[in-house]
Amino acid sequence: MQIALELLAPAKNKDIGTAAVSCGADAVYMAGPSFGARETAGNTMDDIAETVRFAHRFGSRIYLTVNTILYDKEIHEAEAMIRDAVRAGVDALIVQDFAILKMDIPPIPLFASTQCDIRTPQQAKLLESLGFRRLILARELSLEQIGSIRSAVQCDLESFIHGALCVSYSGQCYLSSCLAGRSANRGECAQACRSLYDLVDGDGNVLLKQSSILSLKDLRLDDRIPELVGAGITSFKIEGRLKNVSYVKNVVRHYRDKIDAFIAEHPEKYCKSSFGTLHGGFTPDVEATFNRGYTHLFIDGKRGDWNSADAARSTGEFIGTLSRLVRNANSHVASFVIEDSLKPVSNGDGLMFVLTDGRTLGMRVDVVEYGRIAVKDDPALKDGVKVYRNYNLKFEKELENDVPKRLLDAVVDYVTKAGNTTLTAHCEDGFEASLEFDDAADVARNPERAEASLKEQLSKTALHYSFELRDIDADRILFYSASTVNGWRRELAEKLAHRSYEADKSRIGKMLEGKRPALGIEEGQVPEHLTYLANCSNELSEQVLEGLGARSIDPAYELKPVEGAQLMRTKYCIRYQLGLCKKSSKRQVTEPLYLVNNGRKMILEFDCKNCEMLVLL
Repeated sequence: MQIALELLAPAKNKDIGTAAVSCGADAVYMAGPSFGARETAGNTMDDIAETVRFAHRFGSRIYLTVNTILYDKEIHEAEAMIRDAVRAGVDALIVQDFAILKMDIPPIPLFASTQCDIRTPQQAKLLESLGFRRLILARELSLEQIGSIRSAVQCDLESFIHGALCVSYSGQCYLSSCLAGRSANRGECAQACRSLYDLVDGDGNVLLKQSSILSLKDLRLDDRIPELVGAGITSFKIEGRLKNVSYVKNVVRHYRDKIDAFIAEHPEKYCKSSFGTLHGGFTPDVEATFNRGYTHLFIDGKRGDWNSADAARSTGEFIGTLSRLVRNANSHVASFVIEDSLKPVSNGDGLMFVLTDGRTLGMRVDVVEYGRIAVKDDPALKDGVKVYRNYNLKFEKELENDVPKRLLDAVVDYVTKAGNTTLTAHCEDGFEASLEFDDAADVARNPERAEASLKEQLSKTALHYSFELRDIDADRILFYSASTVNGWRRELAEKLAHRSYEADKSRIGKMLEGKRPALGIEEGQVPEHLTYLANCSNELSEQVLEGLGARSIDPAYELKPVEGAQLMRTKYCIRYQLGLCKKSSKRQVTEPLYLVNNGRKMILEFDCKNCEMLVLL
């Protein structure tokens, strides 16, 4: 039996969701009207339903994100939204709060969000025992750690493979809540990790001034797909529910090509988890779209240079270094060439200059003429400055205007005997449709030409189907006009689409009639180190934890901020990043170290045994 591999794409709205499916996504995750962990990326249920209908044409799925922590006053609203989502046809919920396990909702599959901070086999086993059908693993895991979790559970495992990285273990960051009063666990993250900090030692010396020291590069694991599959991952997730449509198109198409290439090497063992083939369209280039530089993070069980040193925002693709700068004082324009230019720059492109003091400067290109690039003058521009392109106008236009067409393959068998004709279409998604009629067409005067014409007219597209005449079984060859055959093809397409739609309606109906099984909790299942305890924000989740045998349940930080609280635990280590690791460096620094942001001082602790850093208030 083949193992189905899933490419999972983000969507801020229905237009991006349909674009992701068109570019090859097997599934899309997006938020409903609320509780979706991205307050600026909500969608109406009508939009969710429309996206579902489009995705289900190709067997692609829609997962609704309900992955914020919930307050008691929100429980009924969340329940009602989930029921509406089931009616809209969503295929699963991505959740963080244990309260959902106790809600009166239909038996829709539940996926444990990466906000659940799933890092150990013990945590994975607990979540599986609670009925979660899929676990979305922490981004910081090595292949070996993923393999250990795979050996401990039977449910699906999902892993991020591309996009922005939180510096903290997801679900365990209160930095935004502390500094900006905006909770990451409530969908309001202020991206405090992209902010600027002073790093101060115990003697008051400023080691770093206004540095984005907590900002990480973006994840990119397109070259590690075979190893991730070997470790037990079956769903490959792209981050980016706040990204624009061109980003999603580009990255989805890139990973579609990579996963398809892997499947093509192992067709007997692996397959796609949806249907349809992409025809035509742009050539992807992930270097040309939003990124802060790329990293493999901890996939090899080793540390590396994870900090996005040049900028906490998008750098894009490195072009070269600025050279032979000329200023025109009268027009306030500067022009230059790019030394060792890697790619041509065009009018309208967006450039980012990384200045010698680490600051960045962004500009649009006014004119490119005879190899010289003209921009608005700025006194910070100097020879030797590194130049990146973070907006490629030509590529953006290509992404907009040259979208691939996704089509389902369907073969048609044509049978005509004794004046009765039957056409049967067999689609790759498993649905069939037939036309049967008394056939009064004339016998063809030129049978060979008539048969070729029949094959040509039937082997075309209609709706989202690509038909091919597979077999002709005829006691005589009949002549048909092109319009007649085209009409058959359109009718077969409409019948196939209707079969698919009716099957989906039936699935939704059964889901709405079903009941969730009782929550089977075995006392004492909670590991001592279980980190969910800090996120308990309502009575229902307390009931779940009490049933599991938890003896002490603390309120969520959002409900009761605590002086001296742990704001963040992270695999990223500032000491290591600066060459001050106690295990490998003899360089000394006076502890404790502090991060200072707008006068707010936070202490750093280093758990060297577990190779982790803590940020404390």
